[in-house]
Amino acid sequence: MAARRPTLADVAREVGVSAKTVSRVLNEDGPVSAQTREQVLAVVAQLGFQPNLMARNMRVGGPDTTVGLVVPDLGNPFFGAVARGIEDSVRERGLTLLMGSSADDPDRERSLTAKFLARRVSILIVVPSVGADHSHLRAQRTAGLPVVFLDRPGVGLTTDSIVSSNRAGALDGVTHLIAHGHRRIGFVGDLPAKLYTRRERLAGYRAALGEAGIPYDPALVADAHDQRGAAAATAQLLELPHPPTALFAGNNIMALGIVAELARGKRKEVAVVAFDDVSLAEALEPALTVVAQDPEEIGRTAATTALARLDGDRSRARTLTVPTRLIVRGSGEQPAPAP
Repeated sequence: MAARRPTLADVAREVGVSAKTVSRVLNEDGPVSAQTREQVLAVVAQLGFQPNLMARNMRVGGPDTTVGLVVPDLGNPFFGAVARGIEDSVRERGLTLLMGSSADDPDRERSLTAKFLARRVSILIVVPSVGADHSHLRAQRTAGLPVVFLDRPGVGLTTDSIVSSNRAGALDGVTHLIAHGHRRIGFVGDLPAKLYTRRERLAGYRAALGEAGIPYDPALVADAHDQRGAAAATAQLLELPHPPTALFAGNNIMALGIVAELARGKRKEVAVVAFDDVSLAEALEPALTVVAQDPEEIGRTAATTALARLDGDRSRARTLTVPTRLIVRGSGEQPAPAP
């Protein structure tokens, strides 16, 4: 049989005092002699006793020392870097980060936030799912719980949001391709089409074309949900009667699919700019030009904003935008073929 976890009563029995006395020592909330305190702490260490902070906080009505973070995909490196930025910031305040994946499903997101609220997290940070309604968080937000939306705005709740400069970044990336002579530029975006980041980046793509006097051609716009789908979408674009000479990837997953398909077809002449950086981008041939977000800064900004709310900031909710930057490496500088 597995060993039973030691309880508060076990510690009290071993020391020869009441459970209330042990609780006073651990919570530092009552008179206890120095000798008794030393004995209790020694037995706690000996037995490996871990206080149930969640139960205590629920009993006394206080918040837990945790931050709840809901992301769409734990496997996406972007959200891993965001989490690192959050964790680095909240750790300094003695808070622990808890993460969960919504899989971009509104029902799953709501269930996960409910679990975080049940354990009385000190801060709730959510990457909203498409189609989710966040009005159910209104009571907690009104009661003082810092709620921050990250990467995308939420719906049904007025609160702080931290986003990237999606539209401006996409405009910069597509303008870069236009500057190298490209007029047929394909866009491979992620699904669903209503996704905030996808819509904003497509808007930046269209704005760049408009500024250059290039007509928008919906035949050059494709969508995919994963890397394999992005590769298939790339193949379809390149089979058009008038195929694109350059491609703009809507995110890092789309970029990987595009690069894989171009490598299979040995199509090094097709220029590529991706929104989001990817690992080993410099090792590709040619190296990948990207519009890089700063996910760690997004995480730090979300944490800093939430901590300010926790400390009493009652100013109006605001949307903070973290800028992107164009990193030139080679793939986006491939010149357009001569007419």
